[in-house]
Amino acid sequence: MNIALIGYGKMGKAIEQIALSKGHQIVLKIDIDNAADFNASNLAKADVAIEFTGPHSAFNNVMKCLELGIPVVCGSTGWLDKWDTVKASCQEHSGALVYASNYSIGVNLFFELNKYLAALMESHTEYNVLMEEIHHTEKKDAPSGTAITLAEQVLAAISRKKQWVNDTASNAEDLSIISKRIDPAPGTHTIKYTSSVDDIEITHTAHNRIGFAGGAVLAAEFLQDKKGIFNMKDVLGL
Repeated sequence: MNIALIGYGKMGKAIEQIALSKGHQIVLKIDIDNAADFNASNLAKADVAIEFTGPHSAFNNVMKCLELGIPVVCGSTGWLDKWDTVKASCQEHSGALVYASNYSIGVNLFFELNKYLAALMESHTEYNVLMEEIHHTEKKDAPSGTAITLAEQVLAAISRKKQWVNDTASNAEDLSIISKRIDPAPGTHTIKYTSSVDDIEITHTAHNRIGFAGGAVLAAEFLQDKKGIFNMKDVLGL
């Protein structure tokens, strides 16, 4: 499989390492220094693009890939206010897209655990729920896309919480997400249920970027010969 890497920072380099170890080829590497190479003729060499840049460039990068008929795996977060436009473009161009807030296999299993625990806790109103996420200082968005996914799962299950706030909650109906930026943490997410008698918490801690990179390559392999919009539940068959 020929892969275009849109974003060649630490994550892009980790993806390259995994892809090459699995016998794939990297035919294009785009970063801030060679943005002009992100064009139709170079993209045409690729079977799939993997996009890991940032919230301010991801939307345009994904749109360009879809318009040029290149299947794309996107791992950038913080741009989902434009999701409907991307969805319409994917349909218009009969494109293929995998989007996930986190490509780690472990995190996606953690998502399922979070949903199950939240459903169990719905009837136990004596527990308050709050969240914490820790990332490295280069993380551009807060809360993380993974934290938002986890929070939305909790909100869907626990009716006494109405919205999340990226701060200590002063309203009982708010779900607090505390975001910390500490190097070199690649990502830790904790959901904590607390009462006067005990606490219950679940935590996922990433040790490095390899888990995220491996999931992104797995998603690229999944996307071959497919049309439509998919997520990691589709990739992993969850």
